[in-house]
Amino acid sequence: MKFSISNLILLFVCLFQWASAELVYFSIVLTWAQREVAGFTRDVILVNNSYPGPPLKLVQGDEVIFDVRNECPFNVTVHFHGIEQQGTPWSDGVPGMSQRSIYTGHSFRYQWTAHQYGTYFYHAHHRGQIEDGLYGPIYIEPSNSEERPFSMISSEESQLQAMLVAEQNTSPVLLSDWRLLTSEQIWAAEEASGLDAFCANALLINGKGSVSCFSREELDALTTPDQQAGLGNQSLTDIGCFPPNNAPAEGNYTHDYSKLLPTMFEGCTPSYSPHEIFTVDANDQYVSFDLISSSGLLHLIYSIDEHDMYVYAVDGRYIQPVLVNAINLPNANRYSILVPLDKEPGDYTIRMVSGDQQQILNTTATFRYKGASQLNRPSDPWVTVTGLNATAETVFLNDTTTIPFPVVSSASVADETYILHLDRYNASYRWTLGNSSFNLQLEESQPLLFNQTAIPSDLIIRTKNGSWVDLIIQVDSAFQPSHPIHKHSNKHFFIGQGTGEFTWSSVEEAMAEIPDSFNLVNPSLRDTSATALSSTDPVWMALRYQVVNPGAFLLHCHIQIHQDGGMALAILDGVDAWPRIPDRYRFDSGF
Repeated sequence: MKFSISNLILLFVCLFQWASAELVYFSIVLTWAQREVAGFTRDVILVNNSYPGPPLKLVQGDEVIFDVRNECPFNVTVHFHGIEQQGTPWSDGVPGMSQRSIYTGHSFRYQWTAHQYGTYFYHAHHRGQIEDGLYGPIYIEPSNSEERPFSMISSEESQLQAMLVAEQNTSPVLLSDWRLLTSEQIWAAEEASGLDAFCANALLINGKGSVSCFSREELDALTTPDQQAGLGNQSLTDIGCFPPNNAPAEGNYTHDYSKLLPTMFEGCTPSYSPHEIFTVDANDQYVSFDLISSSGLLHLIYSIDEHDMYVYAVDGRYIQPVLVNAINLPNANRYSILVPLDKEPGDYTIRMVSGDQQQILNTTATFRYKGASQLNRPSDPWVTVTGLNATAETVFLNDTTTIPFPVVSSASVADETYILHLDRYNASYRWTLGNSSFNLQLEESQPLLFNQTAIPSDLIIRTKNGSWVDLIIQVDSAFQPSHPIHKHSNKHFFIGQGTGEFTWSSVEEAMAEIPDSFNLVNPSLRDTSATALSSTDPVWMALRYQVVNPGAFLLHCHIQIHQDGGMALAILDGVDAWPRIPDRYRFDSGF
């Protein structure tokens, strides 16, 4: 075999990366303690006595040992969102799926390899605990052999170097919503009242933010035509949310409004807490941020006044860069951005608002140029408080059309197709994703990784190793929010979407009639994809993935109350090549 010089250089780079891979040890202790967040004190899950949790920084190829000590008065698990767990399905962190819960006073060792590069995050995956603060960022530095997409932004060497430096110094930005009640208080009130608790109390940037309250006159003036159509003769509550007795939002089910708790749907008391400040240096030319939606409830919209943003990675993988002014962030998605530092030095407002129709909610942070004085004027926004264009020039990211870099394509035909129906299930707060509703108590069942028949069969899909699988997510009823659907273990291609009922037996059959609804050439590649808003009609989307990692994995909505309410499904990938589980995971959850 002959090697060219370029082959030898590439081989040397790969060997160097392999040799430089490290064993990274990361240890966290989880406690349940009072902490002030958004200006109010409540019980919070602290990670090493902090909220949000500390960052985990890795280099592609690193081996990771992630130890969890649970000192909370309840069971916990930790999931590594977007990490594919190649060959380590027992470290995915889902109770009843890949492991038993971690009991109070016990420890658990997760161990996996950082095969991928990019931005991810770790978060609670037991009951609703992500809403109690258990989350923190993960960044995996790309290997030298990964091709960067920055030459599609500029061909100037100085610009390219500035972008590379910005990426090397990228910073995580955790974007979240917050409730003044704990997740268990919310869930108990949902069960008692029969209502879907879809309101938040504050938005946070890196855990910082306040509760903002609008006057009745301001709320009435801000209510959009789409919101008014859903409200009918009603008005938004004083926290900017649809009221609990709104039939379109809650469905026609029996409700007991006396079981609601204060602040769930109304009761706004403003607070004044510190907000986040990001200091940048114009001499750097660019700054990079990794936007991470750790939101438990709301779809978010993010922008920086007067500044453009190049989105260069989605869900941890490079894309062909897209120049935008505002970004829609469904729950659990991650977007890496380069911001040109080319404006008059000063302070500019970072704006984050609710992108969901059921609530008007906002927060801000400051984008500050180093060494600059205040601007002599307020900075001009790209978006309004209600998430609409503030200018005719505002460009929102269309995340369904992002193109992977380098381009990769899905198989042209799937081996299996599953049409999964998403709808309410006999109550406003209960949901389906398939044939039935995934009961929250199943988290305490024997893990499916150990016993493939541990839960009812109508909550399970079984696939063969190496096969291509199509998941058609059919939202059956109107007036539904956008549902961010997350597939554990591997990324999927977003290959199509449409309005109405998916009446075909396969994507191939549908493409014969509506070819413009699909993209098999350069489809978006991600680990969480959101359905379209279904204001007046049902909608559907088509996801395609290849089974490459046998194990038991969850498919679910990343709106936490929807997952708690049963919008989940177990996927047993590669049942014909089932992994052998190490004894220490099968028989003992500790270390």
